Amino acid sequence: MADDCAVRVVDAPRVASVRERMPAEADLADTAEVFGLLADSRRLRMLVALLDGELCVCDLAAVSDMSESAASHALRLLRAHRVVTARRSGRMAYYRLADAHVRMLLDLAVAHIEHTEAVHPERAS
Repeated sequence: MADDCAVRVVDAPRVASVRERMPAEADLADTAEVFGLLADSRRLRMLVALLDGELCVCDLAAVSDMSESAASHALRLLRAHRVVTARRSGRMAYYRLADAHVRMLLDLAVAHIEHTEAVHPERAS
């Protein structure tokens, strides 16, 4: 079955409408970076842990099987991309999800995996 298009554009009005609504290239690049951050299972483990509320760096390192240094580095990346936010209490830093959008994204991703069967031929037993 070939996926070659016989013509360049089939539904020109729809293509134009979609192009009008398309986010700016910089916004798409920023979104791609966030998805790239979520593509690391240890960072994702930290974020899922934060669904239950804020945690300190030490606890996030423990739940993600990372050193405190590696966890701090991951959290700096997540914070720079506004995925998490932090508050200080003395020498301790406590992290939480930045906002409801991040929570919704994580909730939907987890629900998607729980309700679909992903095809992973390399994991077949």
